[in-house]
Amino acid sequence: ATKEKQYDSAISQGGSNVSGGQKQRLSIARAVYRHPEILIFDDSFSALDFKTDRAVRDALAKEAKDSTKLIVAQRIGTIMDADRIVVLDDGKVVGQGTHSELLENCDVYRQIAQSQLSEDELNGGKSGESKLPGETGKPIETGKPSVESELNESEGR
Repeated sequence: ATKEKQYDSAISQGGSNVSGGQKQRLSIARAVYRHPEILIFDDSFSALDFKTDRAVRDALAKEAKDSTKLIVAQRIGTIMDADRIVVLDDGKVVGQGTHSELLENCDVYRQIAQSQLSEDELNGGKSGESKLPGETGKPIETGKPSVESELNESEGR
């Protein structure tokens, strides 16, 4: 819901007058505003709908391009563009690589991806139809295993 006074709207202590997604967007904005060398997002995109998740990640790529981003997520769509993805199963590393590499070489990652992504997304978007990750009607994996990713868009890092 849009606030009547927009930027001049008051936020209650503890954020009781904003949604979970709004709280997450505010927290992300506060972190990015400081221009840190490293940003850590621990399931920070989970309360965002898929379209907002994509918009926030696109903005992060632009606004925090010189920062290393470490993203802990359970949604494949949130991390599939990462430079490196580390897959954990029961606290153990079971795979590392890019989205494409993990689809080929990591059974755990492939199973999660198949439960969350469309056939088009699994095949690298080759059919020409572009969907937002997760907009498939398939259930989203919310339990174990989790997927962590490291995004590092800056040169030479």
